[in-house]
Amino acid sequence: MIRTTLAATSLLALAAIPALADNHGHSQDIVDIATENGNFTTLVAALEAADLVDTLKGEGPFTVFAPTDEAFEALPEGTVEALLDDIPTLTSILTYHVVPGAVMSGDLSDGMMAETVNGESVEISVGDSVMVDGATVTMADIEASNGVIHVIDAVIMPE
Repeated sequence: MIRTTLAATSLLALAAIPALADNHGHSQDIVDIATENGNFTTLVAALEAADLVDTLKGEGPFTVFAPTDEAFEALPEGTVEALLDDIPTLTSILTYHVVPGAVMSGDLSDGMMAETVNGESVEISVGDSVMVDGATVTMADIEASNGVIHVIDAVIMPE
């Protein structure tokens, strides 16, 4: 059921995010895939501002719950700009989107808690859709040379 739901969700998302469908045989790292895609410009800019690009280009593996530009645009007006001026808070939020190791959709279970690089845990909900702390996974299992990306439709916030 989970794989069927994720597969259907992934097929729908492929039309919206075609560059992610071809990850070049996993030769690209997480940052390269996000940069090339063009739907993650805010995320990439935030990673640069927080000096996390080299980390996420590192060996890993990492699992990144990647909010799209639309997810960042849905935040209250001025939030992104304020975060870019508050690097410690920005870093805390960005590292809340990263789980050590490569966690594929088949590894998920309802109610699962996954500890993030930030030190806090995100809650995974599995049902009609897969959710991470209330954000819906719109595309799953995008493999990179140093981990996996799951696209989410919202920016998730630590406590």
